[in-house]
Amino acid sequence: MAFEGLTEKISAAFQKLRGKGRLKEADVKEAMREIRMALLEADVSYKVVKDFTKAATERCIGADVLESLTPAQMIVKIVNEELTKLMGSEARHITMNPNGPTVVMLVGLQGAGKTTNGSKLAGLMKRQGRNPLLVACDIYRPAAITQLKVCGEKLGIPVFEMGQEDPVAIAKEAVRYARQRGHDMVFLDTAGRLHIDETLMEELKNIKSAVKPDEIMLVVDAMTGQDAVNAAQSFNEWLDIDSVMLTKLDGDARGGAALSVRAVTGKPIKFAGTGEKLEDIEVFHPDRMASRILGMGDVLTLIEKAERAYDAKKAAEMEEKLKSNRFTLQDFYDQLVQLKGMGSMQDILAQIPGGASLKNVQLDEKAMAHTEAIILSMTPRERENPNIIGASRKKRIAAGAGLRVEDVNRLLRSFEQMRTLIRQFSGPGAGKKRKRMRGFGGFPGGFGF
Repeated sequence: MAFEGLTEKISAAFQKLRGKGRLKEADVKEAMREIRMALLEADVSYKVVKDFTKAATERCIGADVLESLTPAQMIVKIVNEELTKLMGSEARHITMNPNGPTVVMLVGLQGAGKTTNGSKLAGLMKRQGRNPLLVACDIYRPAAITQLKVCGEKLGIPVFEMGQEDPVAIAKEAVRYARQRGHDMVFLDTAGRLHIDETLMEELKNIKSAVKPDEIMLVVDAMTGQDAVNAAQSFNEWLDIDSVMLTKLDGDARGGAALSVRAVTGKPIKFAGTGEKLEDIEVFHPDRMASRILGMGDVLTLIEKAERAYDAKKAAEMEEKLKSNRFTLQDFYDQLVQLKGMGSMQDILAQIPGGASLKNVQLDEKAMAHTEAIILSMTPRERENPNIIGASRKKRIAAGAGLRVEDVNRLLRSFEQMRTLIRQFSGPGAGKKRKRMRGFGGFPGGFGF
């Protein structure tokens, strides 16, 4: 995950402060020196680091901090606030055009993930009730149009294309087409280059002049570090961009782009690509990102993911089954599917306060997949009533899942233990028992349910 190294180093600096009790000015400056080095190693712009540490240090060495009963906590709070300010203070959204289709012009270097992440953004808008149109303006990159069509088909979003025609003409015709067909958003997937060149910029300027987009959004690869910031600066000088989308924020990037691009361009980061799936896109919240960097988790984003994966109807049915002690393996499988919809267990762990310190905890995601395979190898009747599963059925189920009979036995034992606990906590005196409950596990992969 991005910022992992940065989080470790900043957390270590804070830990030293917490161990000192009363702090002196020298303690604060030493901690800020470590934070400065951590930011530079994360490929944050030198000027940005210099300005950030200067502002944070000035606030931290104030009398109200050093003489506080909890100076270390006050310093963490100040660094958190300064990081949030550095990345834009608050979440920003696309500026909508009230009089016609909102035209979003997606620009960026080749390889930044513009086509895929532009499609992700259109998909997000569709889930929010919009009627988007994707437009293929990249006529140079091989298979660019095909890639956009594939993304559009998966998301159920139409794609406007005119083959190898002039991109300016394509953009103009697409906006007219969108207005006629009732599309309220248009996403122009423009061409990129491996590096900034005048020909590319002139074409983009011509498209901008022809369709007057409501938003020019620069797509930046977070894993390219300082190069991403340099590209952002160049695009801004040529086009006067309105916003930035960071991609590949789920990778092992050092994260410098996220902390530098807002300060260098003055333009807000509005969205972040967080994975390979077409649903993996988030509104960029500077305060939440600052919390992640400081190892304080991101509970609000975790809740939003849970809500997206949450099926209210199934939840109501599950509650009724638990009350009447009718929980089955099919129900357990449905819960696993909803959990998977929230992302990998490592990502979920990283968004829990203090979860960053548990990065070395081994979460066997293969075991979770094995559990799914075993359940899917069962017949519907077996999932509803595991008691009928004898030796011959176990052999068949194990063969179907590509696993051993011992794995099937382990799952069945764990499931029976779980049902026993459910009976205890849904029967008489359940309230007192639940207060004493601290979680239970035993399922393959070590997950507690």
